[in-house]
Amino acid sequence: MRRIMSSILLVGGLLGALPSGAQTHDPRYSVCIEVYTVDGSSIDCSFTSMAQGAATTSGQAAQRYANPYAMQSRQPSPGPSPPRRNR
Repeated sequence: MRRIMSSILLVGGLLGALPSGAQTHDPRYSVCIEVYTVDGSSIDCSFTSMAQGAATTSGQAAQRYANPYAMQSRQPSPGPSPPRRNR
């Protein structure tokens, strides 16, 4: 029983020590690029415009896209909302 418990603790300790992936979508930047290589792909969300992303990805197998987590500025509503009814 002691041997099984030691094995479980050892495996748990090793798995806990492995590095985890960091968040790649920084909400402060509106454009991300994904660069494709032989080893896989990597995402970099540190661009403020599509033109800046295009300059970085020029000549590479990559794509640019809008950061899905970027802070969007709220658009003003088209007009005042209708009054609420009391029931």
